[in-house]
Amino acid sequence: MRYNPANIEPKWQRVWRERKVFQVPADVERLKDKPKFYVLDMFPYPSGAGLHVGHPEGYTATDVIARLKRMRGYNVLHPMGWDAFGLPTERAAIREGQHPAAITRRNVANFRRQIERLGFSYDWSREIDTSHPAYTKWTQWIFLKLYEKGLAYQADVAVNWCPALGTVLANEEVKDGRYVETGDPVRRRRMKQWMLRITDYAEQLLAGLDKLDWPDHIKQMQRNWIGKSEGVLLRFPCDLNWRDAMLGCRDAINRVSTDAERDALEVFTTCPHTVFGVTFCVVAPEHPLVEQLTTPENEQAVRAYVEQARNRSERERTGEQGAKTGVFTGGYVVHPVTGAPIPVWVADYVLAGYGTGAVMGVPGHDARDHAFARARGLPIKQVVDGGDKSVEEEAYEGDGVLVNSEWLNGLTVQQAKHKAAAELERLGGAKRRVHYRLRDWLFSRQRYWGEPFPLAMRDDGTVVPLDADALPITLPHMEDITPTSDGQPPLARAPGSWREVTLPDGTRAKREVHTMPQWAGSCWYYLRYLDPRNDQAPFSPEAERYWMPVDLYIGGVEHAVLHLLYARFWHHVLYDCGLVHTREPFAKLFNQGMILATSYRDAQGKYYPPDQVRREGDRWVVKQDPPERSVARTGVDSRFRGNPGDQNAYDVPSHSVGAKRSSFQEETQSTFVVEQQMEKMSKSKHNVVNPDDIVRRYGADALRLYELFMGPLQQVKVWQGSGVEGVRRFLDRVWRLVVDEETGQLNPRLCREPTTADATSDEHLAKRRSLRSLHRVIKQVTEETEALRFNTAIAHMMEFVNELTAAQAVADESTVRRDAIHRVSTAAINREMLLDFLKILAPYAPHIAEELWRRLGQKTLLAQETWPTYDPTLLECETVSVVVQVNGKKRDVIAMPKGSDRERMEKQALASPQVAKFLRGKKPKKVIVVPERLVNVVA
Repeated sequence: MRYNPANIEPKWQRVWRERKVFQVPADVERLKDKPKFYVLDMFPYPSGAGLHVGHPEGYTATDVIARLKRMRGYNVLHPMGWDAFGLPTERAAIREGQHPAAITRRNVANFRRQIERLGFSYDWSREIDTSHPAYTKWTQWIFLKLYEKGLAYQADVAVNWCPALGTVLANEEVKDGRYVETGDPVRRRRMKQWMLRITDYAEQLLAGLDKLDWPDHIKQMQRNWIGKSEGVLLRFPCDLNWRDAMLGCRDAINRVSTDAERDALEVFTTCPHTVFGVTFCVVAPEHPLVEQLTTPENEQAVRAYVEQARNRSERERTGEQGAKTGVFTGGYVVHPVTGAPIPVWVADYVLAGYGTGAVMGVPGHDARDHAFARARGLPIKQVVDGGDKSVEEEAYEGDGVLVNSEWLNGLTVQQAKHKAAAELERLGGAKRRVHYRLRDWLFSRQRYWGEPFPLAMRDDGTVVPLDADALPITLPHMEDITPTSDGQPPLARAPGSWREVTLPDGTRAKREVHTMPQWAGSCWYYLRYLDPRNDQAPFSPEAERYWMPVDLYIGGVEHAVLHLLYARFWHHVLYDCGLVHTREPFAKLFNQGMILATSYRDAQGKYYPPDQVRREGDRWVVKQDPPERSVARTGVDSRFRGNPGDQNAYDVPSHSVGAKRSSFQEETQSTFVVEQQMEKMSKSKHNVVNPDDIVRRYGADALRLYELFMGPLQQVKVWQGSGVEGVRRFLDRVWRLVVDEETGQLNPRLCREPTTADATSDEHLAKRRSLRSLHRVIKQVTEETEALRFNTAIAHMMEFVNELTAAQAVADESTVRRDAIHRVSTAAINREMLLDFLKILAPYAPHIAEELWRRLGQKTLLAQETWPTYDPTLLECETVSVVVQVNGKKRDVIAMPKGSDRERMEKQALASPQVAKFLRGKKPKKVIVVPERLVNVVA
C-alpha cells in the first residue's frame, strides 16, 4: 500500500474538526493552569483570485509553532479571520451586479476551503469578518473613543482624486498622474476629510520600538517613517520695504511692522549652522503664502505651475529621478540674520504636509537644493570647508569647519549647530523645535463598502457623535453604489430613512456619508480574536489580560509601516483609555520572505502564460494567433438586492449584468519575443501557482514541507516544482519505514523486539548509536523550530530518515559487519524510536504523522501528545579514535567503543587491513596497548 495523501489528509482533518482538537475554551479561568502562547498571522484580504502558493508560507510557519507549543504544554491561541472591507470588493460588486457582502461571502468560502485543505490548526470558533455587523459595531465604538480624546477631526487636505472612479486614491496607486490599474487620470484636489492625530503619539510610537523583538530593518523603517528631527524653526519676514531690502540694509527686519511680522515664511531646519549659506527659499505649491509672495508679472506662470503640480503624486514629486522643477514667484523674504533679500520659488519637490511646507535653500550643502540651484542658475555659497570637489560641482554634506559665516567661522559643524540655534533664538527669529515627518492619518473614503462613521452633522455643520447604544450603524440598501456625479460618496444618495437621524435632544441631523478605510478593521482584529462572541464589549478584560500581547506575529514585509504603525497607534490609545494592559500589541514580529515565480513579458509590458511561451535558441518567444479581444466600455448595472446590515444579506442571489462591448480580430499569426524574469506571484503576471494543484498532485504535507524547506523563512525564494517532488520522496521514505507497501501491513522489521541488555556488545553499541541519532535529531528539531529555522529542522529530519532507510537496506542485503557498525542497525530500529520521531515530524507534516502514529498501534491523537525530550548524556561521543602503529609508525586510525578493554583494542587493531599487510600473515612479536589512545604492533 503506497502513501496516498488524498485518502489520508481529509480523514485526519475531519477528525481534528469533529473533536475540536484546536479549539481553545472561551472561559479564561479554565486556562490559567498552563502558560499561554498567542501566535498570529496577518489575516488575508479575501480576493476573488484565491490563494497562491506564496500565501501559505507564513501560515505554515505559524502552524508549526502552534503545534509545537501545544505539545510542549502551552495553551495556544491560533485564530484566523478576514480583512473583508475595501475597494477591490466594491469594484467586483459593481462589475458583477452583486452586493459586496455576497462577493465577500464567496471569496471567504474559497479562501477557507483552501486553508482548511492544508491542515492548519486554526481555532475556527474564533473566526472573524471585519465587515460583519457584530465586528463593525466595535470598530465604530473604538472610533468614538478616538473622537472623545480629540484624536479625530475634519480638515481640508489635498488628496489624489480619480474622477472616473469617484474616489480618493493612495499615493501608491498613482503614477504619472494616472491610476495605475485603469489608466484613468488623477487630479490633486482639496477635500474635507476625517483625520486621526497619529502625530500626537509620534514620540510614544518611536520610543516603543526599542522594547520590541522585531527585525531591525522593520524598526528602522518605522523610525524613518516617523522621522524625528531636532532643529530650529526660522522666520523669514516677507513684508518689508523692498527698496531698502534690495539695498541690503541690515536693519530692514527691524522696520517690519507688527502686522507684517505675522506674515513670515517659517522654515524648519536641522542645519541651523548653514544659515549663512541660504541663497533662496522654496515653498510648496499648496503653501498659503504663494499668492501673497507672487508678483503680478509672475502670476500666470505660478498659477500654471501650481495647477500642474496638483496632478502629480507625492511619490513622483519627491522621487530622486528627474530634474527639480519650479518657478520664481517674483517675491522675496528677508534673511533673519543678514537682512538680505532672499528670492522665493515655488517647487513641487517641497510638500505642504512635511515640516512647514517651505525650505531654505542651501545649495552648497544639500544635494536636493544643489540640483535645484544648478537647474535654475541660482548662486551657490560655501559655508562648510570640506570635500574633494567645489560646492559648485557637488554639495558637501559632511563634517568640517565653518567659513563665510561671520560669528560661526572656525567652529566645527557640531559646535556651530549649538551656537547658531542659541544665537538665532536670542535674536528672536527662531525657536528650537522637534519635528516629525509623520503626518496625521487621512481616515475617510468616498466609497460604499466600509464602516460608516458613528457621527451626524447638524444643519450648522456641528458634528455630533452618536450614542454607543445606537451601534452598529450598518450600511443601507442601495441599488447604485457608485459615487455621485459631483464627487459625493455613494452614501450621499442613501434613502432619507438612513441619512436622517434624531438626536437625544430631539433635534434632527444627517449621518456622515464618508466611510472608514480598510485599515480600520485591521487595526484591532487581534484583540477581537480574544473574545469574538462578546456582544457587551469588544473583548473582556480577563481575556485581554491572559492572552496579550501577541507572542509571535508573522506576515509580509509590505505591512512593515502602515498596518503595523496604525495598529500600534490604536493600541496605544486603548492603553491610555485603560482598555488594554500592554503598551505594545506585538511582542515578536517576523517577516516571511516573498516567493517568486517565472513570468514572461514583452516589450510593451504585456504578460503571457507559461503555456504560450517556448524557447528558441537563447530567447523566449510567444507564437500565437491573437484571440478576439473584448473591452467593456459602459452599461454596467451596479444595482444589487439585499441589506448588508441584515444577517441574511450574505444569502442574496446574484444577477447577470449586461455590458456594451467592442471587439476586433487580428488575422495574422504573430511571434513576440518576451523576457523571462523572476517576479512576485500575481494573477496579472500569469505566474501564479495554485496550491490546490500542488495538493492534488503531491499532498498538503508535501506543500507545507516545501514552503519551509526552500530556504530561511525571511529570505526571498524562487518557486520550483521539482522541489516539491523531492519533499514528496522524503515522505514516501517515512511511509516505508512503517508500512510494507506490498501488504499494507506494518513493516515486519518493526515486529522485532529491541536489543536486550544481554545482547552482544556490537548490538548494544548499535542500540546506543541509534538512540544517540534519535536524541540528536530531537534536540536539533526542537532548537531549530523554536528559532524559526524551519529549513534546517527539516534537513535534520531528512538526514535521520536517510540513516534509517540506509540501515534497513544494508540489513536486507546482509552485508553489515557486526564488528564495524557505522549506521543504525535494523535491530535498533524499533517502534518506540519511530513514535518519538513522528512527534517531531507532526508539526511539519501532521497528516502522515497522525496516520503512521495510528498504524503503530496508538489510540490517542498525535496532535495532543507531549513533545519528546532528549537525554544530553546520550549525545556524548560513544566512540574514540585510536591510532594504530606498526613498529612505531602510524598506519591507521580506528573508531573503537569508548571503554573498550585491552583485548578488544588489540583484536580490532590486528583486523585492520593496513596492519595486516605489514604482518604478512605472521604473528606480531608484541602488542602495546594504551587504553582509548594507541595500539602499537611490533612486527
